[in-house]
Amino acid sequence: MSILAKPINFFNEVKNELSKVSWSTRKELLASTVLVITVTAIMTVFIGIVDLGLSRFLSVVFK
Repeated sequence: MSILAKPINFFNEVKNELSKVSWSTRKELLASTVLVITVTAIMTVFIGIVDLGLSRFLSVVFK
């Protein structure tokens, strides 16, 4: 196999494998994105509240 045939063969195999992939629809992708952003926002608020509560508790305990 020549030095140029190996990369060409590689990209042909990649193209072949990518044709087997089950791609998400635009609707599924948007729904998943909204879900991830929503859960991240909820967790951010929750962790922020817990952090604020613990820091106030510790400041009272160590005062």
